[in-house]
Amino acid sequence: QVQLVESGGGLVQPGGSLRLSCAASGNIFSINDMGWYRQAPGKQRELVAITSGDNTNYSDSVKGRFTISRDNAKKTVYLQMNSLKPEDTAVYYCHVNVLPFGSSFRRGYWGQGTQVTVSF
Repeated sequence: QVQLVESGGGLVQPGGSLRLSCAASGNIFSINDMGWYRQAPGKQRELVAITSGDNTNYSDSVKGRFTISRDNAKKTVYLQMNSLKPEDTAVYYCHVNVLPFGSSFRRGYWGQGTQVTVSF
């Protein structure tokens, strides 16, 4: 089994910054993609940013403001969010694609979600 623990959400004023973290633990041989998604009330979950280590992609709405990074030794992915806007308000979820020990098949796992609220 794999556990993902997210941290770093909260309330911030427009123009402010937050840094999210997501640490993976458990039955992990290797991690491929690590990413962040978000879901606002009444909307579908959407991709924010994803990294395979060699490649990184961002949604158009966050390009130039958000930066995804990873520490493979710590099995942790980060999302640095700058110049936050009210429309960034959502629950943010991390997702990792894991190859477990003793398996030939990768599996995806979701974090529990962390609330980010951008408001005065």
